[in-house]
Amino acid sequence: MRSDESARNRALTDTEATSRVAGDVGSALARIFSYTPDGTAAAERSARTALDGKAARQYTALFDRVRQDLTAQRVTLSTRAVRTGVVELDGDRARLLVFLDQTSRRGEDAATTAAAQLTVTARLEDDRWRIVDIKAR
Repeated sequence: MRSDESARNRALTDTEATSRVAGDVGSALARIFSYTPDGTAAAERSARTALDGKAARQYTALFDRVRQDLTAQRVTLSTRAVRTGVVELDGDRARLLVFLDQTSRRGEDAATTAAAQLTVTARLEDDRWRIVDIKAR
């Protein structure tokens, strides 16, 4: 904990800031990856406020592909952040490891649940954490 690198990593020393970024990022991921066949507007609005840079471009490309099948297949997706760990917090940048549970349903079929693991980079901008990169693990 005495090395320069450890001292700069507030994820090791600042529980309040660490809790805030973990909560903000986990909540944002749950909102942007949850939708119904008739209700994609809320997810897209959330994405516009929560994502920036590469993450926003990644999401737009993904959602464009999903939207084509969403209505025809009557897909509903519900996402919940199960665990969010802050790996690094240095100034206005954070790197997190996030575990998600995603439950999907097509029409009247039985729901299926799958786990997802993401590495997320976020930046504090105007007192709000915005996700700037998402990598599936």
